[in-house]
Formats: sequence, C-alpha cells, structure tokens
Amino acid sequence: MSFIPDPSECLDLLKESGCSDEVIRHCIAVKVVAVKLAKRANADVTLVEAGALLHDIGRSKTHDISHAVEGGKIAKKLCLPEKIIRIIERHIGAGLPANEAKKLGLPAKDFIPETLEEKIVCHADNLIDHNKKQSIEYEVERALMDNNNEYARRLIALHKELSDICGIDVNKI
Repeated sequence: MSFIPDPSECLDLLKESGCSDEVIRHCIAVKVVAVKLAKRANADVTLVEAGALLHDIGRSKTHDISHAVEGGKIAKKLCLPEKIIRIIERHIGAGLPANEAKKLGLPAKDFIPETLEEKIVCHADNLIDHNKKQSIEYEVERALMDNNNEYARRLIALHKELSDICGIDVNKI
C-alpha cells in the first residue's frame, strides 16, 4: 500500500491489527483535532487524517511507550508509506530525543516530529485524553506533576509553534 489509506481503510487496519474499541475512539478523536489543525496550517490533510487515525496502531501489541515503535513495525509490514510510518513513530512525548528514548527502553534514535504533518498529529494526540479534548495546560500540569519537565517544555514549545503557524491558540481549535 504505497498510497495513503482513506479513513475507512484506516479504521479497518486498526480493527484487523487488534486495536480495542477504546483505542479506535481515541484515534478518531485525535483525527478530528488533527484535521482542524491541518486545514488551519495548510498541511496535507489527507496525510494528517490517515496518520492521526493510525498513530496508535501499535497499541494492538502494547500500551507502554514502545507502542510507537511497535506501530512503526506494523505499518512497515502493511507497506504503508514512509510518511505515515514516521508519524506513528514520532507521535510520542511531544517528540523524544535519542537520549530520552534510550532511557525509556526505546531504540536510541530521535523520535522528534520533523514535518508539519508529524507535528500536527503529535500535538493533536497531546490535546486528547482518552477521547475527550483537553487544554495543553492540563497536559503540561500532568507532566510537571510527574516531574517530567523536559516533556512539559516540549509540549509548550510544540503548542506555541503550531499556534503561531495556525494564527490562533490551538486550544481554541
């Protein structure tokens, strides 16, 4: 599948991979926010929609942080485009640098979103708790309460970057 799957194909892939209904509802909620951001930022809406729907496909195997790596493996086996594989792998932790990834038991490589579409899906995921929209301040507060200051810093920076691109505080989207 070298083309970008449409939303119904993405949902089928999630189900066929063994994702729970709860994970699928979360992915749909992330997609709704991500598509709004993509339209506002003049990003590739089709890519963002598919990436948002598939970002947690690795949760069919695990619910820990390695779900992004597992999701990348699943996406590769499904012959999904590299652009989608990168969205899946880079959506965690508002982006993880290699040193932090290694500490968390992930491969020692950067999981930092680079493209606009990767950043949008990553941040839309940060704005959804289960399947409900939340403010970035809520997620930053959770990070700080967990003593995860670097994550909080990355959340704030990504929020500011996308708010600047969109011309509006993305909490309001």
